[in-house]
Amino acid sequence: MKYDYLIVGAGLFGSVFACEAKAAGKKVLVIDKRPNIAGNVYTEKTEGINVHKYGAHIFHTNLKNVWEYVNRFAEFNRFTNAPVANYKGELYSLPFNMYTFNKMWGVVTPAEAQAEIDRQRSEIKGEPQNLEEQAISLVGRDIYEKLIKGYTEKQWGRDCKDLPSFIIKRLPVRLTYDNNYFNALYQGIPVGGYTKMVENMLDGIEVRLGVDYLENKAELDALADKVLYTGAIDAYFGYRLGNLEYRSVRFENELLDIPNFQGNAAVNYTDRETPWTRIIEHKWFEFGRDEDGNELPKTVISREYSSEWKPGDEPYYPVNDEKNSKLYSRYRELADKEKNVIFGGRLGEYKYYDMDAVIASALECAEKNLK
Repeated sequence: MKYDYLIVGAGLFGSVFACEAKAAGKKVLVIDKRPNIAGNVYTEKTEGINVHKYGAHIFHTNLKNVWEYVNRFAEFNRFTNAPVANYKGELYSLPFNMYTFNKMWGVVTPAEAQAEIDRQRSEIKGEPQNLEEQAISLVGRDIYEKLIKGYTEKQWGRDCKDLPSFIIKRLPVRLTYDNNYFNALYQGIPVGGYTKMVENMLDGIEVRLGVDYLENKAELDALADKVLYTGAIDAYFGYRLGNLEYRSVRFENELLDIPNFQGNAAVNYTDRETPWTRIIEHKWFEFGRDEDGNELPKTVISREYSSEWKPGDEPYYPVNDEKNSKLYSRYRELADKEKNVIFGGRLGEYKYYDMDAVIASALECAEKNLK
């Protein structure tokens, strides 16, 4: 059987494109080398808890069309991301807001908070030369030392003085008592988990799992007129120009026989000495209850460790510095010469994408190619 499209990758980009292609009357085959669909948004049930296997994914968007689109495939709860920062046992609200400033300095009014930030910011003269100077010029030394420095150095594996300032060009600073991290018009978590949502997107579409496209490229290419490739762009070309770099994340999961470990979905550990960057307690994404509204007696936590990526690891965050951006643009030139292959998604475009942006990009790609 000949397909119109072979879609490599059953993550969000591939699944949205597949869904749109099927709706346009195309014959579609979706393959993925993992044993499961849903890519990095894959959730797996443990003791009634939907565990985010590849890190916390909280859906948030200001794009009405994207919000309406995902609501076709899942009902979303009203989860609002309000993480907590733990600095050596001191707890602070994130993003930086009046609760943070009150705890840090005892200030009560926005004017008092602003005055203290301005006083501390003034130590940086001229254009910030690195991430440390950039952060201090935005929020002052106290917040930088306690809530930014250690966390950022763990995340990037480099000293803040050695990181470029653009990484932290904007920091959310709110002179209000508002803990809503994303401040997006629409946000929530799909009831029943992301895997169920992606399953609904792929309803009626042929999916083959455990299939490595690059190992069987010639025979798989022969099955379809066109290929949508969402894997790593450098891998597609056999790394012939060199490896693009990523940061990776390692998770340590633990099932605990208690109903409540930390009382919040996400707690960031912002000191340098704690080896993990944060702990996720998955049940709080769905308010500690199962789909029937029953309280869950156990809990699952995940400690996250940021690490330097090496071939064979799961690539998470593109390192979009000058060196890698130049290398990507050379791979992009090769990609543009590939006939009947579309490159898309986080790995195919070497781009850090929020979920809503991935979906918007996939819908745009579908509109352009499925006419």
